[in-house]
Amino acid sequence: MHFTYKEHEFNFVRYPETTNRSLRAWSAGEEYVLSKLEELDLSSKTIAIYNDRFGFLSCTLNQLKPFVVIDRKSQQKAIEQNLTLNKLKWNPENQFSPLGVLPAAVDIGIINIPKTLDLFRLYLNNISQALSDDGMVICTFMTKYFTPQLLELAGEFFEEVEQSLARKKSRLLILKNKKSKPDVSVLNFIPYSFDGETEEELKQYAGVFSGDHIDYATQFLIQNLKVEDGDESVLDLGAGNGVIARAIQLKKPETELHLVDDSRLAVESSKLNLESLNNQFHWNDTLENFSSETFDLVVSNPPFHFGHETNIEVSIKLFQEVAEVLKPSGRFICVANQHLNYKTHLEKIFKSVEVIAENEKYILYQNKK
Repeated sequence: MHFTYKEHEFNFVRYPETTNRSLRAWSAGEEYVLSKLEELDLSSKTIAIYNDRFGFLSCTLNQLKPFVVIDRKSQQKAIEQNLTLNKLKWNPENQFSPLGVLPAAVDIGIINIPKTLDLFRLYLNNISQALSDDGMVICTFMTKYFTPQLLELAGEFFEEVEQSLARKKSRLLILKNKKSKPDVSVLNFIPYSFDGETEEELKQYAGVFSGDHIDYATQFLIQNLKVEDGDESVLDLGAGNGVIARAIQLKKPETELHLVDDSRLAVESSKLNLESLNNQFHWNDTLENFSSETFDLVVSNPPFHFGHETNIEVSIKLFQEVAEVLKPSGRFICVANQHLNYKTHLEKIFKSVEVIAENEKYILYQNKK
């Protein structure tokens, strides 16, 4: 996909790849941001970019050497891939975690507003702490996803909140005159009972999946999960705050647990909830770093929402990778919404696909090689 900016032609691809040819690697809202920036004097300005999903802004604004705040490993890979495709230099020192502190005062912040408003609030808190006194923040979103809460959240951190006119079904929020405000809490606390009686308080950072409760599909998996004596090495794929791994740890404390998630915030959350030398945490969107036939058991509530998109292609690719890292006698247990019809895809990958529990909303599969 080609895009021309200031007489320079850029090429962009989506990562992960998709068979849906109608999906671009950038949005009309990101184009709107570029047109707004053309109205400004950017010389000697420090810029920070949040939620640049495929690297569109990181590439087109590369000459300004922006700070890029990244939560997802898939975002990092997409940005690196498109920078390489356009023969642009990538400075790893300019990449930051949403939990990190930017090293210099920022003049212009750019936020591609995420679906999760909790994460938007975290980004606003982060940039307001780093922004110079006369700095501004440009937020972009598609008009169909507007909610008054966007304005309310922006108003927590800025005195001036201006909403633009619509352009190509997108809008901008221009934020100025930051408020003097201490850091807001970036941690959520979620009570959960693993045995139906005693509650534990699980911690997770703002923006992690299912922010105010344990997702109901995950609860269904935990309630129906049986850990066997031979489950010595276990992988929690798409681990989120680590609640499934914690359930396994309580049943079999000596088990070696590996937790993988695309979200850096999720990985850091799971570290708060599991403390043991037997646990290893991996920030990645694939299983590329594991050897074949490594695990006795893989458990997952696999992702199928990516921002505002619903896409099971990523889940299917992960199922194929699970088959590679599973031992010959191993099991893969995953939960899914009934309407997703994962069984059709699982039967193409695994020799045995068994429904071990279901209700009107969720279905639990046990898959063997």
